[in-house]
Amino acid sequence: MQSLRSPFTTLVGLFALSMMTGMLRAAEPLVLPLWPDGTPGVGSDAEEKVTGPTGDKPDRFISNVRHPTLTVYLPQKDHASGAAVVICPGGGYSGVAIDKEGHDVARWLNTLGIAGVVLKYRMPHPDESHGQKPWPLQDAQRAIRTVRSRASEWNIDPKKVGIMGFSAGGHLASTAGTHFDAGNPDAKDPIDRPGSRPDFMILCYPVVTLKSDWAHTGSRDNLLGKNADDKLRAEYSAELNVTPETPPTFIVHTKDDPVKVRNSIALKEAMDKAGVPCRLELYDKGGHGYGLGVNGGEVATWPQRCAEWLKERKLANAT
Repeated sequence: MQSLRSPFTTLVGLFALSMMTGMLRAAEPLVLPLWPDGTPGVGSDAEEKVTGPTGDKPDRFISNVRHPTLTVYLPQKDHASGAAVVICPGGGYSGVAIDKEGHDVARWLNTLGIAGVVLKYRMPHPDESHGQKPWPLQDAQRAIRTVRSRASEWNIDPKKVGIMGFSAGGHLASTAGTHFDAGNPDAKDPIDRPGSRPDFMILCYPVVTLKSDWAHTGSRDNLLGKNADDKLRAEYSAELNVTPETPPTFIVHTKDDPVKVRNSIALKEAMDKAGVPCRLELYDKGGHGYGLGVNGGEVATWPQRCAEWLKERKLANAT
């Protein structure tokens, strides 16, 4: 991850203005346990570890997440578009960069009238999941269902619930967009009744493949284990699982990213083949871990382009 300066002093243009002014939200965020009746499958109550902010890294990194939470940022009602986005911070499936790829993003979404829901998801433990779907995916699906189940309370349209992810969080988001179900309308738990398909995706410098030779091996090994077979790696490679039901997607990546740009290109090609609307914004330089573009340069324009895409799809309001 690159070192970052404070986003409130380095953002540029209209995006900087929108971040520094309005912050159009009515109240402090609501923090909820994702699994209020107990987190399934977790065999250890080891304490989470928080590092940062320190020195030139004004961001917190949380590792050993075992009990996930949702932090819900709601825009002012008179500015709300009705859309919501579940945000999956990155961290290589070893932790979550919770501020620059989480809370800062939720506040930015609020300026567009969109509810931002930060998911602090469990870190994968392949030996403890016993062959079930990875814990991060369980959490992402549960987060989408939770937002839909509380849509009327939070002034959200249940047909406008998207997911967004950065780096390994982008892998998680793209997995949620290619692995979903219609829910169970007869479930005892009301959260299990809505479907888990996101209505749209925003993927920022995402890890996509776990199978190809250009996979990000650290994320892959942390998620599935070093000895995962090709079948399992293919199952969680989003570019191999795109269908016409995959939701419309906005992707941003730079050509000098250590997470190979081929990840995003392959996903775009798969979506084009399946007839799924997909906008890919490519930049020559920017590296990795730039969040909302806080390091400046051309890549700092991506939030504005994303906002335009959201407005075109009637998911965002003007700032």
